[in-house]
Amino acid sequence: MPMNVRPSTARAVTPVAAAVALTLLAMFVLVLRPGAARAAPAAGQAVVSTSQTALGRILVDSRGHTLYLFAKDGSGKSACSGACATSWPPVTTTGKPRAGTGTKASLLGTTKRADGRLQVTYSHHPLYTFVEDTKRGQTSGQNLDGFGAEWYVVSPAGARITKAAATGNTQAAPAAGGYSYNVAP
Repeated sequence: MPMNVRPSTARAVTPVAAAVALTLLAMFVLVLRPGAARAAPAAGQAVVSTSQTALGRILVDSRGHTLYLFAKDGSGKSACSGACATSWPPVTTTGKPRAGTGTKASLLGTTKRADGRLQVTYSHHPLYTFVEDTKRGQTSGQNLDGFGAEWYVVSPAGARITKAAATGNTQAAPAAGGYSYNVAP
């Protein structure tokens, strides 16, 4: 039984046409999503960036949460553990931390904590977040005195910013371990 075979009207896609189509698609994606071309950090790799706040430009983590230094830390080593580290979680990484927008890679480093984890440092200051900062841009921990010293947000130059947070809160807030945080005037 003979089969009726019609010649195909579809043209074969040439390798050149396929390459052009893929290039145009890639360009289209980059125009719509320019950040797609940037390398994503490796899992567990900390990224330190900056953000503009009422205190000026400060360091933030990959979630946009404020980063703090602890005045009691010395020689690039953390003096915050136990209940302190519960209220002020250290910024840790599994590899070399990455400098995000507005930060200098030359100021980033790490220090080994007593528990063996690597804590991110900036200008030799171990970095922390504050549990009461639950949203981007909050600076609730600024100038608080807790666990034996004051806490400060960090500038892109690696210096502590000492001006008071613009929260208007001058009340002591209870913290874990029986300590109170007093906002400096």
